[in-house]
Amino acid sequence: MATAEQALVVFQGKNIRRIWHTSEWHFSVIDVIQALTDSSNPRNYWNMLKTREAEHGVELYTTCVQLKLLAEDGKSRETDCATTENMFRIIQSIPSPKAEPFKRWLAKVGYERVQEIQDPELAQKRMKELYKAKGYSDEWIEKRVRGIAIRQELTGEWK
Repeated sequence: MATAEQALVVFQGKNIRRIWHTSEWHFSVIDVIQALTDSSNPRNYWNMLKTREAEHGVELYTTCVQLKLLAEDGKSRETDCATTENMFRIIQSIPSPKAEPFKRWLAKVGYERVQEIQDPELAQKRMKELYKAKGYSDEWIEKRVRGIAIRQELTGEWK
């Protein structure tokens, strides 16, 4: 039975086990590999992926921790898990057509972030667009932006 700290997420009809650990979600590497590759043996796929990447000097296993997750047989078993950030790194190493949309999205987000570093107004514009897409009113968004600016000014004075 899943709890608030250990829950399933569903991606394209596949269950991805996750657990709340050290103040962030950790996802089952095997489950993500199963969802992105349709491998009949995702555990073997993960082992081969680690081996192949190690040949290039990348130690993927160092980005993982072993946490107890509920297995199909109802028992808790040690499972390689990774944070969202580390899972994105692992996904970059998966040579599968199903992983390509993630890789393209990561490249796009990375590019946008570099642009925002060069021009911080782009970050504020993106924030407003995201709030608008979530259905917030223009008035609410402007109040939110002003509130953030005031809070930053205040904490700056405190420092």
